[in-house]
Amino acid sequence: MRIGYGAMRLTGPDLWGDYPDRAAAVTLLRQAVEAGVTLIDTADVYGPHTNEMLIRDALHPYPEGLTIATKGGFVRGGRDLSTIAAIGNPNYLRQCVRLSARRLGVERIDLYYLHSGYARDASFADQVGTLAELREEGLIGGIGLSNVTVDQLAEARAIVDIAAVTAHFNIADRTEEPLFRAAVDGKSMFAPWQPVSLAPPGVHTDTTGSDEMRRIAERHGATVPQVALAWLLAQSPAVRPLPATTSRTHLRENLAAEELVLTADDLAALS
Repeated sequence: MRIGYGAMRLTGPDLWGDYPDRAAAVTLLRQAVEAGVTLIDTADVYGPHTNEMLIRDALHPYPEGLTIATKGGFVRGGRDLSTIAAIGNPNYLRQCVRLSARRLGVERIDLYYLHSGYARDASFADQVGTLAELREEGLIGGIGLSNVTVDQLAEARAIVDIAAVTAHFNIADRTEEPLFRAAVDGKSMFAPWQPVSLAPPGVHTDTTGSDEMRRIAERHGATVPQVALAWLLAQSPAVRPLPATTSRTHLRENLAAEELVLTADDLAALS
């Protein structure tokens, strides 16, 4: 299955603390894997830390074929989202990787993303180089990049193979299309976050879609979010969307989008 699961929303309000209904969160994660999800995305800043520990409690020991991707390089000074800052100090990144591995209960993290390319306390090359060293040491499987530019992706590839890139990209907001193209052209997996929310990042979720999306959804007996996911999947075999939800109904709906095949006319109208 190419559609993954973004676990970010399984935290408290403002991504702070534990998810209020832990038992429901555990059930949702287990149902996602039972339904065929093979990629779960998290980060040490979600909670902070509580999201990684929840995933371990729900799914460890991890079934064969399940990839847990996490990220490091952001810190939070409190519940207020404005306190988030990017840190790239190599010693800090080394600590991030080791502590995420401990929280997830693994010796090696399947896929580890540098969470931001905007840290100013270390050069971008040094940050990527640190992750390359950790991969050589066996602590990381694949290296990913989040919140980077096209130029930074090229700079990182000159240092080490980049397994994956994640960015905000969907049918309604294609600002990061150059990054998407650079990622897939370079044989990296591209994992768009907020793939079915048709509102800008940081704005409340909006899944109403355009008139054309609604017409296409009705014609296929589908929902607008399913059309949004199917459009992403049609862009490249390297695309693995990461819809986030706390609803079992929406989880099933999201995963069912993998069976929705848009026609050439549909894609032309949407694009």
